[in-house]
Amino acid sequence: MTAVDFDSITAEDLRRAGSMKWTTFPDCLGAFLAEMDFGVPPVVRDLVRRAADDGALGYLPGPERAALRQATAGWLGRTTGWHVPADRVHLVPDVLSVLRATIRHFTPPGSAVIVPTPAYMPFLTVPGAADREVVQVPCRPDAAGRYTLDLAGIDAAFAAGAGLLVLCNPWNPVGRVLTREELLAVVDVVHRHGGRVFADEIHAPLLLDDVRHVPYAAVDERAAAHTVTAVAASKGWNVPGLKCAQMILSNDADAAAFAPYSVDAGDTVGLLGARAATAVYTDDGGWLAEVLAYLRGNRDALAELVAEHLPGAVLSRIEGTYIAWLDCRGLGLPAPPAEFFRQAAGVALTDGAACGAAGEGFVRLVMATPRPLLRTMVTQMGAAVAEQRRDG
Repeated sequence: MTAVDFDSITAEDLRRAGSMKWTTFPDCLGAFLAEMDFGVPPVVRDLVRRAADDGALGYLPGPERAALRQATAGWLGRTTGWHVPADRVHLVPDVLSVLRATIRHFTPPGSAVIVPTPAYMPFLTVPGAADREVVQVPCRPDAAGRYTLDLAGIDAAFAAGAGLLVLCNPWNPVGRVLTREELLAVVDVVHRHGGRVFADEIHAPLLLDDVRHVPYAAVDERAAAHTVTAVAASKGWNVPGLKCAQMILSNDADAAAFAPYSVDAGDTVGLLGARAATAVYTDDGGWLAEVLAYLRGNRDALAELVAEHLPGAVLSRIEGTYIAWLDCRGLGLPAPPAEFFRQAAGVALTDGAACGAAGEGFVRLVMATPRPLLRTMVTQMGAAVAEQRRDG
């Protein structure tokens, strides 16, 4: 494909496009919502235009549902080595729909949900809407800002009666890509307690280090027997507004239990979302590879910018995702850091406290933005901190 000049995209361009990320705080630079500022793959742009020209905005037909199931299975096999039967792929609007279905259909009534934190914010609220207690298991970084799961805390939560572990890999917001050895250790704990796992693998296409994504359910037969997996094209190919994700069931018992609900679940998926996912899972024309190269450059630039403009802050290594996790506790800020940076620097971030108690004093920064804007964000953040220190 022809290279896209991501650097030339401006804040005005992004505000004019009208996304939530750039209109919620119109006077700020948007870095709080997990979507990219790079447009969409040409194959997606073309199919949306063609559908509009043809008036093809109706319901999703059966053959196209089957095509997406097959495309999902094929993509997983090619990129991860996990060979999933196409009939084990179920269509749903988004990853949180998979979490809701997992809680409803595959956990004991009333059982608690374990969420390692820092976590994607809705993982802390969706279980409560289903009348389930959330058990946070805080995970701490080492001196380099690298996070690992607290297996002892997860074990204790299962022992106390929890039924489900939410496992996000690649891990939003801390940027880790969990290794096979780490996942095997989780399998041991879950299997010992007869628990279940909801595996959110929506960021699997976004690997920035030279590592391979290992689907949790593919680790061994024990994992396959207790896991429900969620994937989607929405993060890797920047199409969250088309509302199409996939739920993968990896054992016969779950497939049989969910069979009566599968058609109803698929009826909530839109035609354009299914077509877009089928297209990019099959052949995206090299768009993702180009984006990943640019994101690696952003990661390197961000590390340099933080060191230069925010001395005292600690940036976690971003192995996967396009989300940066920044420890601001050493900056001496007078308010929660996201509030401070929005008001004093004109940069809209997610406050780490929204990601669980382990995130207090941190911010989540979405770095999938043109590099000139990324430089402006961190420069303005650094200037705001410097001014605060002078005034303080």
